[in-house]
Amino acid sequence: MNTMKTNYKQLLVAFFGLALLVTSCSNDDDAVAVLEPQIAMSKSEKEFQIAVGDLLEFAAVNQNNSEYTEKWTLGDSIVATADTYVFEPTNSGTYVLSYEASNETGIFTYKYTITVDAKLRPITDDSSAYVTQLLEYYPAPGQFINKNPGNLASAESLIGKRGSVTLGAWGGFVSYAFDHTVINREGENDFIIYGNASATFAEPGVVYVMQDDNGNGLPDDTWYEIKGSAHTLEGTYRDYKVIYFRPEKIEDNIAWEDNKGNTGFVLKNAFHKQAYYPEWITANSYTVSGTLLSDSNIDRSNASMITSAPFEYGYADNTSGGDKINIADAIDKDGKPVRLSGIDFVKIQTGIQADMGWLGEMSTEVAGVADLSLLK
Repeated sequence: MNTMKTNYKQLLVAFFGLALLVTSCSNDDDAVAVLEPQIAMSKSEKEFQIAVGDLLEFAAVNQNNSEYTEKWTLGDSIVATADTYVFEPTNSGTYVLSYEASNETGIFTYKYTITVDAKLRPITDDSSAYVTQLLEYYPAPGQFINKNPGNLASAESLIGKRGSVTLGAWGGFVSYAFDHTVINREGENDFIIYGNASATFAEPGVVYVMQDDNGNGLPDDTWYEIKGSAHTLEGTYRDYKVIYFRPEKIEDNIAWEDNKGNTGFVLKNAFHKQAYYPEWITANSYTVSGTLLSDSNIDRSNASMITSAPFEYGYADNTSGGDKINIADAIDKDGKPVRLSGIDFVKIQTGIQADMGWLGEMSTEVAGVADLSLLK
C-alpha cells in the first residue's frame, strides 16, 4: 500500500515536472520568436537631390525574420505601412522621409533628406528674351484704362518685344510667362523690367515671381514677392487690400476703401473722359490685394511740379532705362528668403496708392520684360 502511494506521488511529481518543463520551453520559444527588428535599407545614403518628375524607390529588408509593424513618414504624414515606398514629388522643396520598424522588443529608424529642384525649361535657339504669353491683365481704375495703353491689346503688346501697358491705380497688375526658365544666376541680376520712369518721377510697381514647381506649365504654384529697398520703410504694408466700386455715372470719381479703414477716390480729370473703371469687369466692385509701398518718395510741396523719387532697387517703373531684378531677392509670405533655381512667370503690380494732382493717379507702366541672359 505504501509502495502504491509512493509510486503515485512519483507519477504526480513527474507529471508536474514535465508540465513545468513544457511551459518553460514554450516561454523560451516565445522569447526567441519576438526578435528586435534588424533592417537593411536598400538605399544607405541619407541625402538625395532630384528634380520634379523624378522618382526614388526605397525598400526596407528584414534581416532576421522578426515580426514588426512599419511605416514611412513624409514630414508629418504617414505615406506607407509596407516595406517599400516610392517617392514621386510634384513640387520642389526639401523633404524629410523617415522609416520606422517596431515591436515590443525594439525600434529601428532611418531618415532621408531629399532636395527636389523644379524642372527647368531649357533655353533653345528659338527662345525669346522677352515674355511670350500674357497670363492675366487686371488693372485698377485709372485715367488710361479702357483705351491705349490701358486695354487688353496694350497688355499683349509686350509679347516677344517691347510695348506699353498701364496698370491703373494701386493694386492693378499684369502677369506674363517666359518660354523658358529664367535661371537664378549666382550674384547677378536675372531679368529686366522696362517702364517709363524718369529721374524725378517714378511710379514703382511691386514685382512677384513664380517657379513652375510642379512642372505643368501653368501659373498654379506660389507667387513670391521681390524684396525691394522700400520693404522696411514706414508706410509699406504687405497684407493690403482695396475694393474699387463702379460709379453710377461715367463722369463720377471711382470710390475705394481698404482693409485699414481708409476710403478715397480715383479722381476723374479733364484730359481723359472715358470710363476709368475697367469695362470688361462686370461686377459692381472688385478687390485687389498685395503689398502697399510707402509714399515717402513723393513731394507735393510744389503743386505744379510734383515729383516722385525712385527707390534704390527692386521695383518696376522705378528708374529710367529699366529695372534689373535679382531672383535671389524673392521672399515668402512671412518675409523669409526663398531658394528658387529659376522663374517661369512674372507679375507686376502698381505699388503706391496716391493721387498726383493734375498728373492723375499714380500708375505703374510696363514697357517690356526680358531675360538678361538673352539680351545682346
